[in-house]
Amino acid sequence: MKNRELNPKVDEFLSKSKKWKEEYEKLREIVLDCGLTEDFKWKHPCYTFENNNIVLIHGFKEYCALLFHKGALLKDPNKILVQQTENVQAARQIRFTNVQEIITIESTLKEYIYEAVEVEKSGLQVEKKTDYTIPEELQSKFEENPALKTAFEALTPGRQRAYILYISKAKQSRTRQARVEKYEHHILDGKGLNDK
Repeated sequence: MKNRELNPKVDEFLSKSKKWKEEYEKLREIVLDCGLTEDFKWKHPCYTFENNNIVLIHGFKEYCALLFHKGALLKDPNKILVQQTENVQAARQIRFTNVQEIITIESTLKEYIYEAVEVEKSGLQVEKKTDYTIPEELQSKFEENPALKTAFEALTPGRQRAYILYISKAKQSRTRQARVEKYEHHILDGKGLNDK
């Protein structure tokens, strides 16, 4: 391994891991071989280059993954990058269900990691969609209550997008209206959709 500085928080994370432990350890070895700095962010092992996030190791019920923070900018010649949900704009994952899958594509993983570092060095940014249409039911509530519009506009773009997408997904106007009413106080309090 090129970079032997192991983060104690990652050691602790691995020691407590029941599912995916072997996979996490192999991914850690591969990422550190690429010379990245080990950190611990968002309760997961995170690897950086000059303090910029490159990849994150995380696990789910059905799979574990190596998440590329700017994966949307990678070429992906092997078509192995997955967009976690339709609303995720920049990040992409490579998913695994066992350690053998990781071992089989180890050299490919390193190529993707090196490309991700080059993307970071170049200063490229993912162009994020910002022109979301505000649902009619939310717009009506803004007209009824200007303080709500002011509070909504003060939210971060990600929080605004989450509300817009959540409200818009309802097929019926009645359901969209109910969602607006349910989260009106949340918005006025400056909270995001999933904030407590």
